[in-house]
Amino acid sequence: MNMKDRFSENSKNYLKYRPGYPPELLGFLQGILSGKNRAWDCGTGNGQVAAKLADFFEEVHATDISVSQLMNAISRSNIHYTRQKAEKTNFPDSFFDLVTAAQAIHWFDFEAFYKEVRRTLKPGGLMAVMGYGLFRSTDATNEVIDRFYREVVGPYWDEERKYLEGNYQNIRFPFRELETPKFELRVAWSLERLIGYLNTWSAVKSYEKTKGVNPVKLIEKELETSFGKRNEIVFPILFRVGYNQE
Repeated sequence: MNMKDRFSENSKNYLKYRPGYPPELLGFLQGILSGKNRAWDCGTGNGQVAAKLADFFEEVHATDISVSQLMNAISRSNIHYTRQKAEKTNFPDSFFDLVTAAQAIHWFDFEAFYKEVRRTLKPGGLMAVMGYGLFRSTDATNEVIDRFYREVVGPYWDEERKYLEGNYQNIRFPFRELETPKFELRVAWSLERLIGYLNTWSAVKSYEKTKGVNPVKLIEKELETSFGKRNEIVFPILFRVGYNQE
């Protein structure tokens, strides 16, 4: 498979350190679904969203191109994990009530993926794209993180990062889009959790591969001072949802 794979290394860390999504978002999805038989979580990674969908769907099919991510994914009896590209799967036509892509769609070939979504979604089925932007915390922490994000690892982000920075509004979305509430995720994290999360950033790994130094270590002391041992973090949630019209 020739897609970019930025997340196979240290895949256990994604399950341990990556944030989830607020329960209110999943509740909103439940309320607008026309059916709850089968869902497809595409680019599932460690299966965080697939596991939540498994609570109210009969079957969840979760796909990714990373074998190591799939091997470390959350196990549920009604989740079926397979290694498949987002743009070409072996699923039947009109098979799913819901397709989700969480913190993943910016890596896909949009038009090819949308064609596959429209093929595999039932008429009136739902497509949901979600993700999270740059977190906020204390003012002092924000200063450290903003400088780190832009000046230290900024040159090492893939070009696809622009879609996250655009809140996914700069992606064509060929579905009958619904107006959605604004969601955010508020979590209390330890300093260790914050540092672990920063180490999952793709730009951090690219920097380390290029320079042989982990850039997070360059700001650890500053984070100890600005963030403390434990503090609140707020992730803005990116969310677009629409019905399949075919």
